[in-house]
Amino acid sequence: MARRSKRARVRRQNDEATLTEHLSELRFRIIRSLLAIGIGMLVVLLQYERLLRFLTTPYRDLCAERPDFNCDGTLYGLGPLDGLAARMRISIYGGLILALPVIMWQIWRFVAPALHRKEKKYAVGFVVSSVLLFALGGYIAYWTLDKALEFLISWSGANVEQTYQITKYVNLVFAMVLAFGIGFLFPVLLVFLQLVDVLSPRTLVSQWRWAIMLIFLVAAVITPSGDPISLFALSLPMCILYALSVGIGFLIAWRRQRRSRAAT
Repeated sequence: MARRSKRARVRRQNDEATLTEHLSELRFRIIRSLLAIGIGMLVVLLQYERLLRFLTTPYRDLCAERPDFNCDGTLYGLGPLDGLAARMRISIYGGLILALPVIMWQIWRFVAPALHRKEKKYAVGFVVSSVLLFALGGYIAYWTLDKALEFLISWSGANVEQTYQITKYVNLVFAMVLAFGIGFLFPVLLVFLQLVDVLSPRTLVSQWRWAIMLIFLVAAVITPSGDPISLFALSLPMCILYALSVGIGFLIAWRRQRRSRAAT
């Protein structure tokens, strides 16, 4: 009994040390990510005017193409703090997007010790693919922004003058970019789960109907504008990426089988 209790105390001490090391590592990764976000915020602040013109281009172009919408592309500040709030929100959102490669790398470095050596070699591929897919999702969100605004304005009724508050417009644009970017990261998660044997490609194939329903449901929930154009612009590429992730899963399974046969 004395030996068991002593072993239990030693095991608990080792577990506490391991937990402390994990928490220290997590804090280290978070600090690095926050520093990257801070540097990104500074870069965005220095380029605020250009970025604001870039963000308002879809709205201004729409107003120029549709004079019946009674808008001139001007954003309004309805309070003395609206201008400052818009500048800070653009810097925060922009800094977060610019720091995404660093954030993804820090996440991977934190998770990597729990993976096998063969799984760790996919680190660069996961980070690069995540950044590229997020950028693709953000581009599609920006590309469909004028079409989403056109749908929303047309449903507001005739002879309704459009007056947009700058902070609400900025929130809508970046919410669209984040929603599309995060949605496009969905296949990266699926490939990772197949890589660590949590999911199999055959399971994903057998559940494709439920997957499509879930994709459309998630797209409807996370799309800030709520218009059908944005819904289909997000859900249809996600369905294609779902099929692509299944194909990558079959490729991973085939390579594993080939390695096992070669080993025997």
